[in-house]
Amino acid sequence: MASLGQICIVGALGLALYAIIGSLAGVRVRSRELILSGRNAAWAVTGLITAASLTLLAALAFHDFSLRYVWEHSSRAMSLDLVLAAFYSGQQGSLLYWSWTLSIFSAIVLWQQRKPGPHRVFMPYVVAVLMAIEAFMTLLLGFVATPFEALPRPPQDGVGLNPLLYDAGMRIHPPMLLAGLMSWSVPFAFAIAALATGKLGNDWLSLSRRYAMVAWVILGLGNVLGAWWAYHVLGWGGYWGWDPVENVALMPWIVGTAFIHSIQMQERRGMLKAWNILLIMVTFFLSIFGTFVVRSGILASVHSFALSEIGPFFLTFLALVICGSLALFFWRLPQLRGDNQLDSLLSRESSFLINNLLFLGIAFAIFWGTIYPLVAEAVADQKVSVGPPYFKQVAGPLLGAVLLLMGIGPLMPWRRASREHLLHNFVLPVLGMIMGLIVIAVGGVRDPFALLGFGLCLFVLGTIVQEFARGAMARHRATGENYALALGSLVRRNNRRYGGYLVHLAILLIGAGAVGSQIYQQQTVATLAPGQTVALGAYTLTSSGVQTTQQPGVKVTEGLLTVNGTEQLRPERDVFDNFPQQPSTKVGLRSTPFEDLYVVLADWQGDGPGATVSLAVFVNPLVSWIWAGGVLLLLGTLVTLWPAPVPARQHVLARAPGALGAEA
Repeated sequence: MASLGQICIVGALGLALYAIIGSLAGVRVRSRELILSGRNAAWAVTGLITAASLTLLAALAFHDFSLRYVWEHSSRAMSLDLVLAAFYSGQQGSLLYWSWTLSIFSAIVLWQQRKPGPHRVFMPYVVAVLMAIEAFMTLLLGFVATPFEALPRPPQDGVGLNPLLYDAGMRIHPPMLLAGLMSWSVPFAFAIAALATGKLGNDWLSLSRRYAMVAWVILGLGNVLGAWWAYHVLGWGGYWGWDPVENVALMPWIVGTAFIHSIQMQERRGMLKAWNILLIMVTFFLSIFGTFVVRSGILASVHSFALSEIGPFFLTFLALVICGSLALFFWRLPQLRGDNQLDSLLSRESSFLINNLLFLGIAFAIFWGTIYPLVAEAVADQKVSVGPPYFKQVAGPLLGAVLLLMGIGPLMPWRRASREHLLHNFVLPVLGMIMGLIVIAVGGVRDPFALLGFGLCLFVLGTIVQEFARGAMARHRATGENYALALGSLVRRNNRRYGGYLVHLAILLIGAGAVGSQIYQQQTVATLAPGQTVALGAYTLTSSGVQTTQQPGVKVTEGLLTVNGTEQLRPERDVFDNFPQQPSTKVGLRSTPFEDLYVVLADWQGDGPGATVSLAVFVNPLVSWIWAGGVLLLLGTLVTLWPAPVPARQHVLARAPGALGAEA
């Protein structure tokens, strides 16, 4: 298997290089055959990397410990699903997964853009860019960090996964996050193709928008799933610790969000052409930077791999990509002037521009806080760390301003807003916000930051409800449909607009959940003998000792707790045979729509019903809103991407081209 996998990787590298040369040379000499051969080589790259990936998966499934990677990341005691998840658990395997998903996305792009059309001028350059990225990855996999290194003497069993990875989150979070970082390669490739061809109008945007939306939702869900995994596995009571690896996964998503908003300015008003090119470039740069940070181990993180020789290669590749892309950008800069200028600060254009500046400000604040320890050590030889307080104090107000603009921007008109327009659109949301704040204040919310955060959420909620209500009523008056049917038709026929509102509602839920859980979290610690209790909030926990069981490869100790005299809760600590020095936590969690009871078994003395347990107990309000927001994020994006119905006249024209020609 080692030889087969290695041959596939090296073969993919050779074909990727040929695809680059064939595509660019074909454009240069205007040879359709060369361009097609480059495209076919890209298809072949997908086949070879798929073969290499399946080879590694087969080696894992059949416990082929003659491969070092299989030995280091799996064992016979692991279930098959975790064995297969080990494919992307280590450095070499995750690089192969990154390369594999890129090849699949490249094949999808080739398939979708196979028909003649205005996009054909871009495709040779798109192929060249995607294959250049693929060539870099296969170069690493073939000669620097191969997953197919053979051991001279195959052992009988493997080391197995890190205990933190024995969890359902391992099956979904890493592949989603890695695919999210990778998938920004596609819109970046279209941007470079636009610069290379000089076709800097809206064609490249219309081609890349859907790919950007797919990348955005995959990376967004990867971040939400990472927060969910950290919440129920790490046992610290939170879900986002502003860890360097969390930060580098968040930054491209933030800048990508700015890009997705900003392209509307170019589509509608011919503005921000240079800005949009730069935004997608920065998003891709940050994606590569994120992969570099995780793979190099250069920043201390619970998520990153050990310090390795991969880092300099990634840094060199990133430097080359930045220099080459910016050189191309400045070459075409005179052609990137906008068709229109900003007419008024009270306009949708102004809202989009301010929104973009805020997103970039947030990304820069996170970037600086993430790399500052490296800068301090390099310049002043000081070891420093930047913790959550910095990120909350700097990024928090900017995120609040973004939330405010989520409500303002969609209600502003293009060009200029009149006084009557502002009153018509904003009176009801503002009144709704005031009434909502009165209700929650009467309900006991007094913290000024909570009132500010919930007030912003209520304002945005009011704007979204108003837009759906007005649209449904207008359609009801026009068609006579009942309100439910009118609302469904409205969303179906204006899916991009109303899908965007659903996405805003998802962000609203995540924001409200973050405000509630950060400000109103309660916590305590207690050591309980059997029969003793600890109270926190509305909950009283009673201990009944512990229960210990030996399972294949792991010793499981569960704390036996009763909540309010009825419900059972069993937080646990798992000690794995292959990592006895690193026990794993599984939180005891009682979740409701409004708050979570979160219990960690920190330690115990004795065994069985007579054991004394040490607990960390948290009450976390509104955390479930964050996970609900993640689900709605996916739903809203799917609505946005769903093909809009074709108007009846277009159906007629498509079915009767001959009649149209005769009529003309």
